[in-house]
Parts: sequence; structure tokens; C-alpha cells
Amino acid sequence: MIEFGNPNQRRYPDPSIRSFDPRFDALRLGTASVECLYQGARWSEGPVWFGDGRYLLWSDIPNNRILRWDEETGAVTPFRRPSNNANGNTRDREGRLVTCEHLTRRVTRTEYDGSITVIADRYEGKRFNSPNDVVVKSDGSIWFTDPSFGIDSFYEGEKQEPELPQNVYRVDGRTGEVTMVCDEVSGPNGLAFSPDESVLYVVESRSTPRTIRAFDVVDEGRALANNRVLIDAQQGTPDGFRVDIHGNLWCGWGMGTDELDGVRVFSPRGEALGHIALPERCANVCFGGRHRNRLFMAASHGLYSLYVNTQGVRGG
Repeated sequence: MIEFGNPNQRRYPDPSIRSFDPRFDALRLGTASVECLYQGARWSEGPVWFGDGRYLLWSDIPNNRILRWDEETGAVTPFRRPSNNANGNTRDREGRLVTCEHLTRRVTRTEYDGSITVIADRYEGKRFNSPNDVVVKSDGSIWFTDPSFGIDSFYEGEKQEPELPQNVYRVDGRTGEVTMVCDEVSGPNGLAFSPDESVLYVVESRSTPRTIRAFDVVDEGRALANNRVLIDAQQGTPDGFRVDIHGNLWCGWGMGTDELDGVRVFSPRGEALGHIALPERCANVCFGGRHRNRLFMAASHGLYSLYVNTQGVRGG
């Protein structure tokens, strides 16, 4: 096991980064290693990068807060407390924070002045379960998953009865109309678009084994078709993920073992390329830094980063 912080194991190339395929070697940097930026969360999720402010936000769901890590100083401070048990975060195409909230069972947007706008909290008059992860397409539409995780217990929200099945939804960026785009995924979790937005990937977290499914984006970007399994996770537990400019999927991974905990990287065809080992299970990732070439990993109690030889897609 790699002991982070042990000077005898902080060497190049970093032994915690493993290649399964020669293609992964082009994505890694020989003189970059995994860095632990913070420890002290209860369950880290939903990292999102703000390049204009040089900071990262991420959710600590059970502690009911969103934390902020400052790139220049390394300081970690509360950004929002309480956060309504915030989970997934992203930015819209105008740079505003978009957040999934478990407690209030809604998706919100933080305006430039700090006020909060409710984007969606109901579908056909019924409350959502607990919006989990969210992405914003280039046309301004907001896509999010709605499993029941936040209402299954009092740990990440409040235990309540579901009013809707566990679906994937789209909010029109102009009209605000909410449509259900997928009811075929058991426990929909993380989601992301391919670089050209022709494919939407969705984690199916209540199947055994877990899978990452792929859908063609059709009807001028408003609907999904051709549901198929892209990745069979086997013993792994994909949660949240992001896509780089080459279409590779960088997936939060783990199940409490040295071999699985961390980030698993796949090609656009679902081939396992490599793995970034962490000392704890990783829930979600994002790309940030000046060139979008720094991978941030929200992992259980901590926040980690690694410079890589690729870039995250814009808006991802």
C-alpha cells in the first residue's frame, strides 16, 4: 500500500499510478505525483473548479457543508454551511455554481450576488428523490440524476418516502421545462457527456455489478436513445466521473481495497487504461488548474490532486 506523506515512498515515477495499457502512458507525467490537499471530511463529493478565482469547491455531504480549497494558499475554508446536504456540483455556461441538494430534494444555481435560484424541485407536481450529480450541456440545458440515496437514511439528508422513480432529467436552458430523459438505469449516479456531446454516460449504481451505460443524444440534443453497457465495473464501484478531451473517462472508483480504491481510467470504448491508487475510495473527480490538466479527486475523507498529460473537456 502506498503511504501518502511517507518520504520514502514519494518518488518518481509515482508507484501509485499504474498503467494497464500503453495508451495510458501518454496521459501520465513522469514527474507528477498524487498530492493530498486535505483530510477531515466525512464523505467528499462533487468537486468543481473555479479558474477565475483559482479555487475548488467540493461537498462534504454528511457534514452538511461545501468546502473551498484555495490554490494559491492551500487553505481550506467553509464555502457554505449548511449546504442542504449538497452533493454534485458543476458550473453553467455563464460560470455560475449549479448544485444538487439532498435535504431540499432540488437543483439550485448560485447567482453572482450569492443568492440562490431553484432550478428544479419537482416533476409533474411530485418532489424529486435526492438529485445526485449534474452536468450542463453547451446549449445551457442542465442534466441530472435523481436516485434515492439522500432519502434512504438520515445520514446524507432526511429519510423520506420517494414520490418518483429514480430517473435522469433534463432542464431546458431557455424555458426551464423539466423532462424525464431516462427511466432505464437502476440507481442513476454520476453522468457526463462525451467531448462532442453526442453520447451521455451514466453510472448505474444499483446493478450487480455496477455498470457505466452509454446513450446516444438525439432529437437535437433533447433526448436519449440506444441504451447500452459501456463498462462492466466487476468488483469496482464507479460513482462520479469526468471526461478528458480525448474522450477518456476518469472515474471515481473503489471498494475498500488497495487494488480498487482511487480513480480508474477508461478509453471511449470502455477499455481499462490505468489506475490512480488512493488510500481511500474516491467518489468523484474534476479537472482544474490553469490548463484544466490537474485532476482533483474527492475521496471519502480527503481531497487529492494529480497533474496529468491531458485536459478535461470544457464545462466538464
